[in-house]
Amino acid sequence: MNATASKSTPVPGSRPLAPGSISALAPVFLVFLAMGFGDAVGPFVGLARDQFRLSNFTAQLIPFAGFLMFGILSVPMGVYQDRRGKKFVLLLGLFVMLAGLLISTLFGLSTFPVFLLTILLLGAGATILQVAGNPIMRDVSPEGKFARNLSLGQFVKAIGSLSGPLIPVLAARIAGAGWNVIFPIYSGAVLVTLLAAARIPAPAPNPQCPVPAPATIASCLRLLKHGYIATMVVALFLYVGAEVSVSSAIPLYLKDRFQVDIGRIGLLGTGLFFLALTIGRFSGGVILNWIAPRAFLRVTCALSLFGLAGIFVPRAAAAVASFFAIGLGFANIFPLIFSMVIDAFPEQSSALSGLMIMAIAGGAVLPPVMGLVADSLHSVQASFAVPLLCLVYITCVSRFRPSGALHS
Repeated sequence: MNATASKSTPVPGSRPLAPGSISALAPVFLVFLAMGFGDAVGPFVGLARDQFRLSNFTAQLIPFAGFLMFGILSVPMGVYQDRRGKKFVLLLGLFVMLAGLLISTLFGLSTFPVFLLTILLLGAGATILQVAGNPIMRDVSPEGKFARNLSLGQFVKAIGSLSGPLIPVLAARIAGAGWNVIFPIYSGAVLVTLLAAARIPAPAPNPQCPVPAPATIASCLRLLKHGYIATMVVALFLYVGAEVSVSSAIPLYLKDRFQVDIGRIGLLGTGLFFLALTIGRFSGGVILNWIAPRAFLRVTCALSLFGLAGIFVPRAAAAVASFFAIGLGFANIFPLIFSMVIDAFPEQSSALSGLMIMAIAGGAVLPPVMGLVADSLHSVQASFAVPLLCLVYITCVSRFRPSGALHS
């Protein structure tokens, strides 16, 4: 028996995935919920700035710590996943995330460095979950429904993201609790997800799918020589940087522009943004039953540009409407780009997943840039030009199509 055939032979006693079944999809959707907890680093910026008395630039180091691991771990984890399997890597990510949350649950937020360590591990866990969770969604999706299910997965992730700004506000109003109550809540949710993910069955092998050579870091990086892949990786880098920049700057914008109390009201602005993300991702999962991903990407980019332009209108009502429009526009950009690239080159899904998840490091790079702009111009409002320029690029490349052979 040749090597290719042996890799396609089912493992005795393994239970194949039934694409589209509830038993296959439910644990994966729980994983996407846990991924959303990593987005809480955005709402934490305003809270930590007040508690630890930080400058705008130093406060934006919080998302830098959270998203730095996407740049460091994504490609190595994609290579590791190619050898150990997606489920193993998925469980590893949940363990790392749980460890980070338990640090602040058990020891509290006594110092800013301890808080940054929690954020660093939370980001590392979210990185690993993204590397494994996105391609696993393709395994459990019926043919032709990957983009739809990935948008629905991002909808569930947005629910997790929405909990970041809402839990501290509700805890303060209902129980008078501090915002750090979010860490034990997240710890319990991740533990439940870990138990559910352990029951994810192994994917059924496809004997008609060619088995690529084992991925290496060098082979992953060589994929960037393909113009379409490189262009879309940059688009994801800029998109994630724009999303994190907007979510972290909204409370600062409301406080500096309209003197809003961040602890009790300001996070509701971020909550509105994440609510729009949630609605947009669910709607995207429905719309993609009828609209091609590339055409839908152009629509979402246009709406995003419209919302970002509204931030510069000096009225509170315009700002609120803009937050919602930005969230609706941003909602499906990531799953659309990710699914378009994976569907173009499915035989390299693990390597491409690691490469594209690496682009989430944009969430570490762009917020400090936005903070520097805000400090230098003494205007958080002016700093929204940073995500606006990012969306201009994504809009320009949204018409690109894959062309040429893929050489890894």
